[in-house]
Amino acid sequence: MVYFVYILSSLSTPKTYVGFTNNLERRLGEHNSGKSSFTKKFLPWQLIHVEEFSNKVEAIKREKYLKTTNGRIFLKSLFGEKK
Repeated sequence: MVYFVYILSSLSTPKTYVGFTNNLERRLGEHNSGKSSFTKKFLPWQLIHVEEFSNKVEAIKREKYLKTTNGRIFLKSLFGEKK
């Protein structure tokens, strides 16, 4: 099975969201239909970055890293100042 770490950008506020899934299309739909408690407050969302992993453990590691201070600094260097 393939896993994805993804980054979303809100089109209504300067927010980003980092997550992981094994079904990217379904998960993006869930975010944009308000099924996620955090992301429903900042609809709509667009996908700005995807990384693919061959196992769940590596995908979770990457997601956790991107949510750390160093990971957020890395994201800002790639995508700008969204929070």
